[in-house]
Amino acid sequence: MTVSLKNLFAVAALSSLLAGILLTLVQQFQVIPAIIEAESYEQTPVTEHDGAAHDTADGHVHDDTAWAPQDGLQRTLSTAAANVVIALGFALLMGAAVILKGIKLNWRSGLLWGLAGYAVFFVAPSLGLHPELPGTEAANFQLRQYWWLATVACSATGLALLVFNPRVVLKVLGMSLILMPHVAGAPQPDVHSALAPADLIQRFIIATIIANAIFWLALGGLYGFFHQKLAH
Repeated sequence: MTVSLKNLFAVAALSSLLAGILLTLVQQFQVIPAIIEAESYEQTPVTEHDGAAHDTADGHVHDDTAWAPQDGLQRTLSTAAANVVIALGFALLMGAAVILKGIKLNWRSGLLWGLAGYAVFFVAPSLGLHPELPGTEAANFQLRQYWWLATVACSATGLALLVFNPRVVLKVLGMSLILMPHVAGAPQPDVHSALAPADLIQRFIIATIIANAIFWLALGGLYGFFHQKLAH
């Protein structure tokens, strides 16, 4: 089966647009409200500043001159745009993997690819670095980025070896790769602290788990559907 780049991008664009909008709608119920509530716990004890950067109670530096979307429609549209762009990147990665394997997808098999994406890009990294609300003390940003990238790479490679390779030794290697980042451990802050209460943090984590599951299943199912219809 040959797939033109034009059709590949069309499939990815349609899938990401719909999945990104769906994710945005789902986030409005619990994810975004939890973030807004957590932001209310962030305080600015510095009373003298010139409207530029100042310290906050959580030890971070906030820049008052930096642009940020206003609550309401502006914030929702900004979130939707970001979700669609991120979904497009994931959809293109999915398309590249499907082409390399020479697989024909429909919406049912697309759901399995979406589930794999959910496991690789969300579940595996979240086991070491769970979703965090504003005001949460975190480890060094660069170290977290490196660990996230290593976890995604190991999880994707390991899962591919488990699913697509019949040799037992390579399946063992795949399982080892999946476990490796978690054996090494994710970077953690010296002191764990958060301004938001524990029940809000728990609600946010659960809401994020559900929202990402819906997003990935939708992205996979939609990609499979449009792939079957357009990628010929």
